[in-house]
Amino acid sequence: METIEKIDKKIFTALFFSLFAAVTGVGIVVPLLPVYAHSLGASGFYIAMIFGGFSLTRTFFLPWFGKLSDQKGRKPFITFGLFSYFIISVAFIFFQDIKGLVLLRAIQGIASAMIMPVAQAYIGDITPKGKEGISMGMFNMSVFLGLSIGPLLGGGIKDYFSLQVAFGAMGALAFGAFCLSFFFLPPTRQERTVIRGYSPTPWGRLLRDRDIASIAFFRFVYTTCIGIIWGFLPVYGDMNFALSSSSIGILIVLGVSVSGILHLPMGALADRMDKRIFVITGGMITVVAILLVGTAEGFWGLFVANAIFGIGGGISMPALMALAVISGNKSEAMGAVMSLITVAHSMGMLCGSLFAGIIMDIFKLQYAFYLGSVIMLAGTIVFILGTGTRRGTAGKVP
Repeated sequence: METIEKIDKKIFTALFFSLFAAVTGVGIVVPLLPVYAHSLGASGFYIAMIFGGFSLTRTFFLPWFGKLSDQKGRKPFITFGLFSYFIISVAFIFFQDIKGLVLLRAIQGIASAMIMPVAQAYIGDITPKGKEGISMGMFNMSVFLGLSIGPLLGGGIKDYFSLQVAFGAMGALAFGAFCLSFFFLPPTRQERTVIRGYSPTPWGRLLRDRDIASIAFFRFVYTTCIGIIWGFLPVYGDMNFALSSSSIGILIVLGVSVSGILHLPMGALADRMDKRIFVITGGMITVVAILLVGTAEGFWGLFVANAIFGIGGGISMPALMALAVISGNKSEAMGAVMSLITVAHSMGMLCGSLFAGIIMDIFKLQYAFYLGSVIMLAGTIVFILGTGTRRGTAGKVP
């Protein structure tokens, strides 16, 4: 009979490569969608809704799927969500109008609610105490590697073939991710949450926890900045500097790849030190980075700003997610806690894209990046105040 350790390694590997394939597929087309929608005549509001619709539907379904996965098991949600990604990717090929893009992104948000928080909760289930930082850092590398490779592939595919071919590539990778999770994740009856059969902590208790609330709020403001950059940097670069799809893909992938490279070493360091220091430091670097995006005067200015943005995320996110794992173990509601964190992520993407879209229509798109800098500063201050009185849970592992 296999040992638990071997089973855990299989779970980690299956989840890592499943998420890598799925996120690479999504990364291929996401940086291309704003310019594509703009070419179809979409206003800033509709461009925002292509991104915001995804986040809105995901936000509504995240708490439900997260709590159900605590009770029913992780695998059914992950596999069904990945198969849904495949179906939606195929549908993108045939929908060539603005409202159709908004609808498909909204449906894709529901599928996403089944995948990322549930997969993160699964990793939390199998992570040994004191290894939260390095475990989440390693796992999140699958996401950042996928988001790094995807935009580069997407820019090249669009420049040399067509956007429809890019949609097809997204579908192929989503189907591969589904196969990996379906065949290599163990049956639901072997999952630890199902074996111990605990009842998840009530939502009210989780929401009243200052550590969880502070972690979620920081995640919200950080992804608000991501929503601004991912949703409107392609439009900003196209309108102001006439950048090609490949150049825009390089800019998007730069921040993601720098962040991904830092996740593993920063996660390992966070396991040995006060995690708050990493979160706060990364937050302040992000404040500077998004301000530099708004003041950039060309490709190389945007290049430097995105690299610094990636450094900020690479320092803060592994420590932040390690704190989330600690809170999930403490409350015995790993899926619910991860869902709350991902709700904050989705709300940030929604608000960031909407803020930027409205500012683009009423004022100048450049001002959206200045707003992001202010929001990030506020979120970092809230995190400092919210976690500073309980260093035992918010800082070093007890």
